Amino acid sequence: MAHRDDTSISVEDKKEIYRAFIEWMKNGWYGVPESDEVEPLMMARYSPEEATLLTGFPFAPMSLDELSQLKKIPALELEHKLVELARKGIVYRYVNKNTVFYSLHDTFSMLRTLGWQGKTDDYTRTVSPILNRYCATGFLSPWKLTTHQALRVLPIESTIKDGRQVIPYEEVTKILDNVTYFTVSPCPCAHRNNLDSERHDCTYPIERCLHFGRLGHYIVEQGMGREITRQETEELLRKCEELGLVHAISNQQENPDTLCNCCPCCCMWFEAYHKLDHPMSMSPSHYRAHTGDTTCTGCGLCVKRCPMKAIQLKEMPEAKGRKTVVTEEKKGTRTLTNKLGKVAEVTTERCIGCGVCVHKCPSGSLSLTQSESVQDPPKTIRDWAIQFMTDCRNS
Repeated sequence: MAHRDDTSISVEDKKEIYRAFIEWMKNGWYGVPESDEVEPLMMARYSPEEATLLTGFPFAPMSLDELSQLKKIPALELEHKLVELARKGIVYRYVNKNTVFYSLHDTFSMLRTLGWQGKTDDYTRTVSPILNRYCATGFLSPWKLTTHQALRVLPIESTIKDGRQVIPYEEVTKILDNVTYFTVSPCPCAHRNNLDSERHDCTYPIERCLHFGRLGHYIVEQGMGREITRQETEELLRKCEELGLVHAISNQQENPDTLCNCCPCCCMWFEAYHKLDHPMSMSPSHYRAHTGDTTCTGCGLCVKRCPMKAIQLKEMPEAKGRKTVVTEEKKGTRTLTNKLGKVAEVTTERCIGCGVCVHKCPSGSLSLTQSESVQDPPKTIRDWAIQFMTDCRNS
């Protein structure tokens, strides 16, 4: 099912094939948000043959034998097609008790799977810019009024002032304790940006999206990532913390399967907030950053690191020349000077509680403290999906 121009199909017949396929894709949990980029995207991502096969294909897992009957295609012939589509990230494939199941990826999953492959071939270079334009012109619109975003900020564990208050589903250590299979993939947002001449190249490492459990197995089996150890997972998280990337996890309490490390330059959730005027980027953690005026040296590092632009330097003339003594295990004791007479000020309403600013504050003036307004995430992925669809119907 290689992508090709099929000259045996008339223009009108081809339009009808994609029109029917788009209508079918609207039945997925995410639907097909309106945009002028929808048809170009479908035509680039799926060949006419693929679109024909997948129209009417179930979004819920179905066995190969059941699908063979549904599509009226011999099982062996159908399996050959579906194996290739799974490798392209167009269908989901997994094995349970020696039975193979397949399901059609919705438009939201289709966006992620292209980037996970990390390919730079002509096909990926063609689809990626269209996906970027779709994100900017309609694809992200359902998230504008949702109660719970797809990802929830996971605070850097070492930045929380009182570790006794850490909620289990926001504590990286406890989350990883419940994982038995760890994988890493390229960041789909950064990868498609790098393949788009209208966008900038990401300066951060691309391989940084973590996936667990059954989703992780699917990703590795289809060549979209590689298995890593827990130790490697923790090392990657520490590296991302140093770089200023934001930990963001699947927004449910039980069995999260995705832990992204998001950069402010490419992440579609930050794009939604900064460029599309969404009220939220990701669902914030239960913490907010606070700064101490009496020790801040006004260096401005926190301003540069904050992905939400929630920190500014405000004038404080009386702080100019003030000395702050800092003692660190690795660097020992040193004295920092406030040279400009400025101190950091946090706009709490914009803070997402990631701890990126706190982690590198030279004077230790920033800290994360628990927010007075606490919103627990949905308990399960099913609870989250129900809430998402309810929000979409009511918006």
